[in-house]
Amino acid sequence: MKIIVAIDSLKGSLTSLEAGAAAREGILAASSASEVKIFPLADGGEGTCRAITAGLGGKLKSVEVCDPLGGKIFAEFGEVLEKKLAVIEMANASGLPLVPENLRNPLNTTTFGVGELIKIAIEDGCRNFIIGIGGSATNDCGIGMLTALGYKFIGADGIFGRDLEKISAIDDSKVLPELKNCKFKIACDVTNPLTGANGCSAVYAPQKGATPEIVQKMDVWIKNFGEISAKFLKLEKNSVPGDGAAGGLGFAFRSYLRGELLPGVDIVLDALDIKNELIGADLLITGEGRLDFQTSQGKAPSGVAKLAKKLNPKILTVGIGGSVENLSDDAGIDAAFAILRSPMTLSAAMQKETASKNISETVKQIIRLLEKKFLN
Repeated sequence: MKIIVAIDSLKGSLTSLEAGAAAREGILAASSASEVKIFPLADGGEGTCRAITAGLGGKLKSVEVCDPLGGKIFAEFGEVLEKKLAVIEMANASGLPLVPENLRNPLNTTTFGVGELIKIAIEDGCRNFIIGIGGSATNDCGIGMLTALGYKFIGADGIFGRDLEKISAIDDSKVLPELKNCKFKIACDVTNPLTGANGCSAVYAPQKGATPEIVQKMDVWIKNFGEISAKFLKLEKNSVPGDGAAGGLGFAFRSYLRGELLPGVDIVLDALDIKNELIGADLLITGEGRLDFQTSQGKAPSGVAKLAKKLNPKILTVGIGGSVENLSDDAGIDAAFAILRSPMTLSAAMQKETASKNISETVKQIIRLLEKKFLN
C-alpha cells in the first residue's frame, strides 16, 4: 500500500511530525512493505509556522521585535530561503497571550512587531510570505505593521489602536521598495467585514479588553481609516469579507500589500505540495487531538480529506484522534478511531510517550485490517 500520513498537532502533546512518525511506526509494524510518506499538517493557526517550515526543510529564526504593548520580545518565524519564503504567525509578535489580562485594551496594542518580522524576512531575501493572523491582541487595522514597513499616517501620534482616531492622510514615500515584489498569502478563516455589527471592533475587540464605549469609538475610527485608505489606494471596494480578521489586519494585508485572504488549510496544503502524492495513494491517515462537529468547519484533517477525495475518489481516508465525538459525515473522513487503548486521565493521555504509543498501536490495528483488503 501507498499511505499518506498528514496529522495535525495534538495540542499540548505531539507536534504534527511527531504524530506522523508514531503513525508511521504503527504502519510498518503491520505492513513492512508499505510505502509511507509523512506530511506535517496545520490549519493556519498555532503550529502553522513550524509545520510548513519543517515540511519544506526550512529553518526557524528567532528575532527581537516589538510586542503588543510596545515593549520587546523574541518572536519566531520560519524561512525557506531556496523558495524565498517566510512563514509567520502574527500571534508570535502580537498575540493576545502576550498581554497580561489586566493590561488588555485594544487602544494600547499594536501590530508593529508583525511588520518588523516581515521587514527582517525581506532583508534576508524572502519575497513570498505565508502569514497566519489568528489570536491577535490588536484592533489597530494594521497601522502598526504598515508603519514598520515605511508607511506614515499623518496626524497619528504613534502606532497603537488609539492612533486610528487622528489619521487624516497617508504618506508612502518611505515604504520599503521591495514590497512591490512581495506576495502575501494570508491564512484567514473568518468572513467578518471591517466595520459594523459584524466588524472587527464589535465582534472581536471585547475579547481583547474593549468596553462597549471603546468598541463604538474604534468602529467609527476604523470606518474613517478605511475610507481614507480606499481613496488613497484607489480601491474598488472599501471592504470585503475577511477584512475584519485580526482587528483589521486582514484589511491592511489585502489593501496595502495586495495579499490574498485564503482558508488556512488550503494555504498549508498548497505550500507542502501534497497533491501529487495523494493522487497515487491507497490510504490517507489524518487526525488531530479531537475529532468532532468542528472538524468539518475548516479544520486541517477535513481539508486534507476533502482534497484527497477530490483528487483520488478511490482513496480511503481514516481519521484518528484523542477523542472522537459527533464527527460530521461531510468531514470527508471514511472512518474515525479514538486512539486511547485503556482508561486514563487526560494528563496521562497527553504525555508524549503515551500519545505516541497510542497512535502507533491504533494505526497498527487499522493497517492489519485494511491490508487484507488490498492483498486480496
